[in-house]
Amino acid sequence: MALLNIESVLVKALGMLSRSPPGKGLEILSYKRNRGVSILRISDTRYRILERGYKQADLEITEKQLSRLLKTVIKREFPRSRKLRVYHLESPEELGRQRKRL
Repeated sequence: MALLNIESVLVKALGMLSRSPPGKGLEILSYKRNRGVSILRISDTRYRILERGYKQADLEITEKQLSRLLKTVIKREFPRSRKLRVYHLESPEELGRQRKRL
């Protein structure tokens, strides 16, 4: 788990996702852990995004769409946040797991 500035989250998340093997991913949560975005790498070019917060969505996208959609989702889910929590997901079963809330 890492606590990152919101300005650097997009670049670091895209870098971590490009290096992760299929079946693994990331979870980006607000500081209080009450809103979040989970990204799971399904295959080399496909990703699954699960958005929980102001909007509930479950999307499957390509690698080309990932950067633009992730930027939009971060702005929508974390409009006033300065720090975000980033967790590594080791398997698809961790995708909907509840984290301790503050």
